[in-house]
Amino acid sequence: MTLPFVLSIPHCSQRIPEEMRRVYALTRGEILESVDLGTKRIFGSLPVAAVLCAEWSRLVADLNRSPLQIDARGVIPRVDYHGRPVFQEGCFPDQTEIRSRLERYYFPFHKRLREALARPDAKGLLDCHSLNGIGPRRAPDAGKRRKDMVLGNNGDRNGNGTPALGITTCPAEALHLLKECCEAAGFSVALNEPYPGGFITTHYGPSLNRRGKIAVQVEINQDLFLHPQDRRTDPEKIDPVKRAVAVALQEFVVRLGWKADHEPLPSNSR
Repeated sequence: MTLPFVLSIPHCSQRIPEEMRRVYALTRGEILESVDLGTKRIFGSLPVAAVLCAEWSRLVADLNRSPLQIDARGVIPRVDYHGRPVFQEGCFPDQTEIRSRLERYYFPFHKRLREALARPDAKGLLDCHSLNGIGPRRAPDAGKRRKDMVLGNNGDRNGNGTPALGITTCPAEALHLLKECCEAAGFSVALNEPYPGGFITTHYGPSLNRRGKIAVQVEINQDLFLHPQDRRTDPEKIDPVKRAVAVALQEFVVRLGWKADHEPLPSNSR
């Protein structure tokens, strides 16, 4: 059963081109902290129409930011999530280098994503992430314990749109149905808290929604599958999580009445 979803996994890589490495101030361990751990293992081989995995670290070019976002945590971030400087002093890329990075690392991913979403048999976009079990100091929910899964449609905590947050990327009814399917698979679920959706969901979602399709940001709690001491992936934990996610998505497709027997799209699984 091939599910009619396109999955983007924009923060699954820790790779930095060797020729760039010298300008970074972060250690390899600190660079790893910018990776959405577990996302490639959980989402990358699900039976869906297409999977697009980031080949490079978000510290090279953040695929889940607007190409025009130039603040400290923009498309070429100056600081990481912990507020640490990403680059050695005086080494932040100039405008020519920024444009080169976008052309090489950013725009090709989004071109492939647009092509996948344009297929008539791709009925939904799931933008896949993972998050810490307790909100970090700079998070909107700092110090709070998080649910197993957060589903975001650019709405409020009830899944509805609000003027402050703009157009929802998935109707509230469909979002609640997805929530029910995830809960039935054993996950606790929050809607739009702490994250209602990033650039990928909010950029592509409104257009998909107008065409009767959906876009949802999916955040999965790392406490479900990481060793608590060293933050490594625990195979005995992560495989059951992956199976539960697959069960939830299959049930969601069945309950929506979507056709799910088309041929898979070419995938980028690096």
